[in-house]
Amino acid sequence: MARDDHGVTPQSEDFSAWYNELVAKAQLADRGPAKGTMVIRPYGYRLWELLQHELDRRIKDTGHENAYFPLLIPESYLRREAAHVEGFSPELAVVTHAGGKELEEPLIVRPTSETVIGEMMSKWISSHRDLPLLLNQWANVVRWELRPRMFLRTTEFLWQEGHTAHAGAGDAMRETMLALGLYTEVARDVAAMPVVPGEKTAGERFAGAERTFTVEGMMRDGKALQSGTSHYMGTNFAKAFDIQYTSDTGRLEPCHTTSWGMSTRMVGGVIMTHGDDKGLVLPPMLAPHQVVIVPIGRGEQAEQTLAAARELAARLKAAGVRAHVDDRSQLSPGFRFNDWELRGVPVRLELGPRDLASGTALMSRRLGDEGKQPIPLASLPGDMPGILADFQAFLLRRATEFRDTHTRVADGWEAFAGAVASGWALALHCGDPACEAEIKTRTAATPRCVPLDGPPASGPCVLCGAPAAYGKRVIFGRAY
Repeated sequence: MARDDHGVTPQSEDFSAWYNELVAKAQLADRGPAKGTMVIRPYGYRLWELLQHELDRRIKDTGHENAYFPLLIPESYLRREAAHVEGFSPELAVVTHAGGKELEEPLIVRPTSETVIGEMMSKWISSHRDLPLLLNQWANVVRWELRPRMFLRTTEFLWQEGHTAHAGAGDAMRETMLALGLYTEVARDVAAMPVVPGEKTAGERFAGAERTFTVEGMMRDGKALQSGTSHYMGTNFAKAFDIQYTSDTGRLEPCHTTSWGMSTRMVGGVIMTHGDDKGLVLPPMLAPHQVVIVPIGRGEQAEQTLAAARELAARLKAAGVRAHVDDRSQLSPGFRFNDWELRGVPVRLELGPRDLASGTALMSRRLGDEGKQPIPLASLPGDMPGILADFQAFLLRRATEFRDTHTRVADGWEAFAGAVASGWALALHCGDPACEAEIKTRTAATPRCVPLDGPPASGPCVLCGAPAAYGKRVIFGRAY
């Protein structure tokens, strides 16, 4: 299929090619020089910054404090929690030489920070009065990826990781669910991604955790994206790193710890939840430019429309709207229109001599059937926040409808295989990891989560026929 410079491969033709082309053409990221790494370009990084700001504010509002921990972790730290090191061993990057000589002990480039933070918690906690300890870190981590994909799976990526210590299991579980709630809120209210919160099965748990919870989103190819996870560690890391406290009765007790994280794969989630064959579709909450104004005209008229566009942008910014003037007069209006459509700007305003004469601007939304609408210049700053809020809500409704129409209850194997070929299956399962593995071998589908709000259900496992284990249906789907 022929495409112009702005065009991308249609989703229906090759979703993977569509995604890869869009990341490059929308100037979100480029490939780094080392295998599996990426360079996040300013437009993509601004998107991440806006998400980061929304999540960081919520984290701080719930009493957590930001800190920073080292990138390099002694190898012996990881070996102190057996399940943890076993789970991460295939992905580790190891430093064996530094300063011109071989190191006495290899250093691990952090894949996650439970071990180094656990070591520091053991120094900082001595009494029940020191609890809870609520920490968060914004950092980069490294996990050696065999099949990297921009934003979704890269050797190095950015994230936040919360780490907390508590006196008892109840407090730690409440913290685990609090973090899961933050991720659900940010995904739905900020990214307009209708994620499903739920618990991972035993075979899908984080290495070293007693329980793992997740928020799962559906992409426009029907696949699932794990969009944030929250883990109750029990006392596993506390015992490995001597994180203990003296209770009010004078007894020495191990702490109960949690960890939770959301990463730059959310940028990939936004692309694949909302994008279409024309390019990105960005939720206003995350759009680097919520409104782009394109002045049109030649000669003296161009000077007038450009001045008016800048004045309008200033008024929109004063109203809290991220507005940008595209003053690339060397490019045709049509090229600029297509460019911003590709880059997902929620609202475009055209401002030409006739518009100025009539006191209006022509407004186009990134999606919708309204076409171009004349909007009075005088009322635009006051109207625009509501227009953007409506578009944000529309994207969430659209994504929710897509997810729901691609999720099917599956009681037999044939129905199950058909459902996971194009979306999600809600199925009963025995809970046996070997049965999960057989399902993956046959269909490439894995158990995404046991939904927290799933209704009670019982019966035989969809594959082996053994009694179902969870008292409700499990979401199965192919995943990124």
